Order: sequence, then structure tokens, then C-alpha cells
Amino acid sequence: MAELVFIPMPRMGHFASMVELARLLVDLHSELSITVLILKLNPDAQVAAYVHSLTATRIKFIHLPQPETQKDISFSNHISNLQAHAPLVKDATNNILHHSSSRFIGFVFDLFLTPFIDVGNQLGVPSYVFYASSAAFLGFQSHALALQDEQNVNIVELKDSDTEFTIPSYINPVSSKLFPTILLNPESNSMATTLVRWLRKAKGIMINTFWELESHAISSLSNGSVPPVYPVGPILDLERKSEVHQNSDIMKWLDEQPPSSVVFLCFGSGGNFNEDQVKEIASALEQSGHRFLWSLRQPPDPFKGPMASQTDYDDASEILPEGFLDRTHGIGKIIGWAPQVAILGHPAIGGFVSHCGWNSILESIWFGVPIATWPLYAEQQLNAFKLVTELGIAVEIKMDYRIEVIGNGEVEILRAETIEKGIRCMMDKGRDAWKRVKEMSEKMRRALMDGGSAHSTIRDFINDVMGSMPKKN
Repeated sequence: MAELVFIPMPRMGHFASMVELARLLVDLHSELSITVLILKLNPDAQVAAYVHSLTATRIKFIHLPQPETQKDISFSNHISNLQAHAPLVKDATNNILHHSSSRFIGFVFDLFLTPFIDVGNQLGVPSYVFYASSAAFLGFQSHALALQDEQNVNIVELKDSDTEFTIPSYINPVSSKLFPTILLNPESNSMATTLVRWLRKAKGIMINTFWELESHAISSLSNGSVPPVYPVGPILDLERKSEVHQNSDIMKWLDEQPPSSVVFLCFGSGGNFNEDQVKEIASALEQSGHRFLWSLRQPPDPFKGPMASQTDYDDASEILPEGFLDRTHGIGKIIGWAPQVAILGHPAIGGFVSHCGWNSILESIWFGVPIATWPLYAEQQLNAFKLVTELGIAVEIKMDYRIEVIGNGEVEILRAETIEKGIRCMMDKGRDAWKRVKEMSEKMRRALMDGGSAHSTIRDFINDVMGSMPKKN
């Protein structure tokens, strides 16, 4: 037997994808087992529930203690917090080796944990990275580091500019207006560049994408700027049956709607708006006349820290325009937390107003649902650019929107007219985006079939990592 140790970020979007990848790997090779180390680094309650729900596999889970020297969760403290966890990771791994007859063949880390590659070096095993975003964004991160290191470009100074850059992983020039806030903010820029420097020391990178979706970007990564890449996606968590049962009223309502008639609005774990913006969204939906299912959530309690979770409203009518619920009764439904996969897979869904998180994009393509792009944070502006400009499988609401404020800036209020226009375009079944997203959905599903591009790449990774098995002392 051979043993891999996976260390994901303990946040649900990252964690579930890595566990799904682990399940794929052990299903494809009977001599491979995987242990997942769970850090007490910015813990997410959903992660514990998710682990508890998993059926028996050759995957083991080990919870690590919180180091005494861990600091408050912030961009500026992230690297030092990883350094505090490193001895715990090393001790846990040594304990696995001591009690196992399997050969330890390497680590797989999340991008945000790449400094742990040093632990792999100390133990004399290869380290791989699971990259949960697009191949195009991986190319962007590598190019941005080169701009700073080799061309002395201060990316932080681009926060108010509209400078276009030629980035090899994108077909079209990319405006600095779409650069992620994490690079435009001096506090987080240092952390982000440190993670990419460590990423370059990995033996290989598994990317949650597939050749047919990102052939240009994947090809561009063969220039030596990053380690060898394995496009192993889509890695999706589609088996969320408990979510459906817990939200049967949602599914029952969708059952009563005509096929492809409902606009689904959901903005991810960090997607919430102030009262003024909520009213503009409500006005846009009412004016569009389309049926809608809206996951409306309130901002987290600021006194619970920067990583607190958003919550559901006790009474959403308090933040919506007066009479909105009465006027839209029968054609619209307001919900709190949404079982997104179950909803996207329902035949009544005709379009998805999305924040453009990469997992959400892959889920939407899987079910052939067109997207209206409304990016909010992280790399989502570049994801929206990829969908609208590069692939033509989505329509734009506002590509350069962001809710992260740098300095003394204010969050823009997007007006109802702009939102309504995006919704109407998305729901126009005659548009090319409808046809293209259906075609890409078929290609995505074929990629995971035996002999498909992703299936073959996963086998290549297994062969490579098993081929590098060190001899057991």
C-alpha cells in the first residue's frame, strides 16, 4: 500500500473539493490510501458536519490541535500561523508513518498551505498542490509575481488604474480593474506572493479544471513558469442528498415551476449586500418579470471577527421594498442558505446570477445553466472575464464589481436597470451563451468518463506519484 497525506484549507469550498479528489484517487487505485489532516486554522463548522456525513472509504481524517502560538486570523498573520502549525503537521505525519505499513509517497496541499512544502522537504517526500481555481488564474498569479520580481511593477499602485496587460494564460488583454483585491491591498499582497513562491517549489499541481474548458490556459502553463500541471477537474461534490431533504420546501416549489423559467440568485459564502443594494436587486427582479429563487443572507456579525459566517434573516421583509413579497407572490421565493447543487440540477432553473466562485462556475456548467456574472471578491472578476470574454458562455451584469474596499473607498451600489438588463440577457434562450454552455456541459461530463481528458490525467497523476514511491526503510 502507498499513503498520501492531504492537507486542505479547513473552509468548506476548498475542503470538499480536496476530499472529492481524494475519493477519486483511492477509487481508481486499490493500493492507495489517503489521510486528511484537518487544521484548526480558521475552522468552518460545515467542515465537521461534512466529514461526519462521509461514508466509509480508504480515507482517514485526523484533527490536529490548535497551536498555542496561533495569532488572530488575518492576511498579515497567515504565514506565521502556518509556521506555528508546521511542527504539528510533521509530528502527525511521523505518527502515521510509525503506525502504518504503507509507503509514504507524498503530500498534497491547498494553495493557501504551500509553505508546508518545507515539511515535505524535511521528510524527503514530494509535495503536490491542489489548485481550486482556474488554470487561467494560476497563470495570472505566476505572471503577476514575475511582473513584481522581474519588471519591478508595483501591483498595489494599480488599484485605481485601468492598465491593460498581456497575460499568457488569457487570450485577450486583461485590465488591472479586474485584478483581485488580494494583490491590490499591500497587507494581503505580501501573503499572496509568498504562497506563489512556495507553489513553484511543488513537484506538480493538480488544477480543478479540464482541457476542453481551458486548453489555451493549460497550454500556456507549459512554459516552465510553474511546475507540471494536471487538469483533473471538474472535482465536484454532487452527492448532497441530505441537503435536498432538509430543504424539501425549496424543491417542492421548483417542481411547480415551468422548465428553464427560474432565475436563481446565490452569491456564495461571502456574498451579502447592504439594504440599499438588496432593494435594487429586488426592483430588478420585479421589473424583469421572471420567476426567481433568491438566496438572501445577512452580513456576519462584525463583533465575531473577520471570518465570521453570514446568517439567514429572521424576517427578510424588513430589508426588502415594502410590498415586494406580496407583489411577487407566486413567481418568486426568498430563501436563506441554499442547497446550490440540488437547485442548479433542477430542470426549472433557467439561469444563475452568480458571484463567479470557481466551484459555482463548474457546478453551473455541469448542469448546463447559463450565468449572469456579478463577481464580488477574490479572483471572481477574472473568472467573470474568462466566462464572458474568453469563452462566451455567460453574460455580464458588471465584471469589475467588488465588495472589498481598499483604503477609504466605498462599495458601489449596482442599480436595478443594470441588474435587470443582465437577467434579461441571461434568460434569452436565443443567445449564443445558452448554446455554448450546453455544449460545454457535455464536454465536461465526457472529460470524466473512462478515456476522457480529466480521467486520463488523474490516472497519469497516480502513475507518476506511485512511480516515485520511495523505498521503505
